[in-house]
Amino acid sequence: MNKDYKIVWENCMKIIKDNVPTISFRTWFEPIVPIKLENNVLTIQVPSQFFYEYLEEHYIDILGKTLRKELGEGVKLEYSIVMENNSYSGNKQYTVKIPTQNKTNIQNRPVSVKIEENTIKNPFVIPGIKKLHVDPQLNQDNSFDNFIEGECNRLARSAGYAVANNPGGTAFNPLFIYGDSGLGKTHLAQAIGIEVKKRFPEKTVLYVNSNKFQTQFTEAIRNNNRNDFVHFYQMIDVLIIDDIHWLTTEKTQDIFFHIFNHLHQSGKQIILTSDKPPVELQGIEQRLLSRFKWGLSADLSKPDYQTRISILKKKTYNDGIVLSDEVIEYIASHVTTNIRELEGALISLLAQSTLNKKEITIDLTKQIIDKLVKNTKREISIDYIQKVVCDYFNMPMELLKSKTRKREIVQARQIAMFFAKSMTKSSLVTIGTQIGNKDHATVLHACKTVNNLIDTDKSFRVYIDEIEKKLKL
Repeated sequence: MNKDYKIVWENCMKIIKDNVPTISFRTWFEPIVPIKLENNVLTIQVPSQFFYEYLEEHYIDILGKTLRKELGEGVKLEYSIVMENNSYSGNKQYTVKIPTQNKTNIQNRPVSVKIEENTIKNPFVIPGIKKLHVDPQLNQDNSFDNFIEGECNRLARSAGYAVANNPGGTAFNPLFIYGDSGLGKTHLAQAIGIEVKKRFPEKTVLYVNSNKFQTQFTEAIRNNNRNDFVHFYQMIDVLIIDDIHWLTTEKTQDIFFHIFNHLHQSGKQIILTSDKPPVELQGIEQRLLSRFKWGLSADLSKPDYQTRISILKKKTYNDGIVLSDEVIEYIASHVTTNIRELEGALISLLAQSTLNKKEITIDLTKQIIDKLVKNTKREISIDYIQKVVCDYFNMPMELLKSKTRKREIVQARQIAMFFAKSMTKSSLVTIGTQIGNKDHATVLHACKTVNNLIDTDKSFRVYIDEIEKKLKL
């Protein structure tokens, strides 16, 4: 007996509302209208082709889970897309079978691992050996085909492609990819893993963020499974560690040191990403830093204008959206910080156009993009603050980070700490580590000193005002 489609959809909406951000729920789910439920096929109406494609790309997992919960396995979802333009008015239909589970097509083959002595042995398995399935944790969208090459990333992309063609067999081991947030480090690292799986299906590839690596190691210690943790990572053929700069604890660095050595000596490929090159990393043991320099360090910089144009054209082509060159050029000219914000600006424009049923003109583009750029505060980093302070006092940054106790250097260092505390979200420990390798108490003392001088010294107050203006430009 068929359930009432409205009740089914209401139940789904309740679950979805609790699992997605409020703004996302209002933007992408409230406009959906349930139409019918027949033969385990739920039909929903969405405002546009773009709306349907966005749901499929970003929310098919939660839609699938909620529908399977309500209607069981084998449920199908049908989209009725409202088509409204000058030449046609009607509906376009798409029927999508909800997957039983969200699995990538990129899979590793089972690998053999030793069974611990206290494990109950399976009589149908070779003694001491069992097969282990390792999920590579790769997103198929992060392929080389979707990674736009430009001057900003040519070296890193070329090196990555060389590694994918001969993992562990090039001089680029480890391959250390670095750059600011949103420039495509994760995309490129995963693209290498995806290409390796295509060319060498027998190789075991694993992508893991350093925070997850750290959490796994902590759990292994707690459960007395340290050796299992080490053996697991030592059997990986291509290991990708994202955001290696967050590998901060001494014990985790020690265990990674041994895993790194084993993999490298065994001819396995290691790929690391970071927001800084090895020479600028803080809080990482010297023996690890020296190994990070064994291979190739390749940087990703901000995309230039032509690369931004290419990224937007590729994105709109993949999404089946047609935008005028004037619109694309306007977006590329005004959103210049990184790729993530560039794609976010495009999504915001398309969403506004869809929900308000407005054609994407240059006037609408200016309205949306100008508002986004105006409301987006530029992230100020500790390094940028140090650079501005050093430029203002005409001193090299190495001097600011040194241990010298010269009065003018100490004062510049204190000013940098003061602005880092007030203009970034970094902890006192992080600020101290990056500015002269000091402790949090030194940072607190520096801030107190600067505040006192602002109140008592007019010339010093001028310094602060002028540096603040430069930082806010």
